[in-house]
Amino acid sequence: MTLIDSHAHLDVPNYDADRAGVIDRARQSGVEMILEICGSDVAKGSLDVGMKLAEEYPFIYAAVGVHPHEASLYDEALERKLLAMSDHEKVIGWGEIGLDYHYDHSPRDAQRRVFSRQLRLALERRAPAIIHTREAEDDTIQILREDWADAGGDAVGGIIHCFTGTQRLADAAIGMGFHISFSGVLTFKNAADLREVARSVPMERLLVETDCPYLAPLPHRGKRNEPAFVLETAAKLAELKGVGVEEIARATSGNFKRLFNLC
Repeated sequence: MTLIDSHAHLDVPNYDADRAGVIDRARQSGVEMILEICGSDVAKGSLDVGMKLAEEYPFIYAAVGVHPHEASLYDEALERKLLAMSDHEKVIGWGEIGLDYHYDHSPRDAQRRVFSRQLRLALERRAPAIIHTREAEDDTIQILREDWADAGGDAVGGIIHCFTGTQRLADAAIGMGFHISFSGVLTFKNAADLREVARSVPMERLLVETDCPYLAPLPHRGKRNEPAFVLETAAKLAELKGVGVEEIARATSGNFKRLFNLC
């Protein structure tokens, strides 16, 4: 049985002391592939660190983009860098991009503008879009409809990553061609509503992720997360779906490979 961690931030300093060991543990735990989200902190060079990992490890792929936290940093020079990086053979997605109204690290108008712009770039590159949304469901749905689905993005597809939203968001996203990716939050004791949403998502639209180093699943909660822990989320998803974890592994891995044309 093998799994794919569809969203990891291995570029962050949390792994500087033992990054190779973390990656080795993932492989030993049955993680066959990892999608490294390079834009963890573009102001501190995370794009370049993430790309080096994708170049070093055959089973690590990359996505590039500017997180809504850093939307205020987006300019023509950064866009040129993203476009150049997106030409790399190991870059398979654009993200994570979106809206975060919980922290508001960038002004909301800047977040919306940069989100829309990056969706258009992803569509031009035919790169699946990896979406971050927190406390911004209405604007997220509206922008995805106007700047993605209505422009043909449903044929390209994408991911609502670390899904913690409502049934309305899940249904809208699925209707626009997105996959729904669940993280360790699915295992948290206070996530009963989220587990109900997970039960409703069709198997052919499911993905699993860690979003490491954040959101470690039970029984690791409170510790630094790492790709090896994606098994815990897959096991909880299997429980919710009433199937074996092997079936979840097959389904989510197949979904990932089809979405990113890695079959």
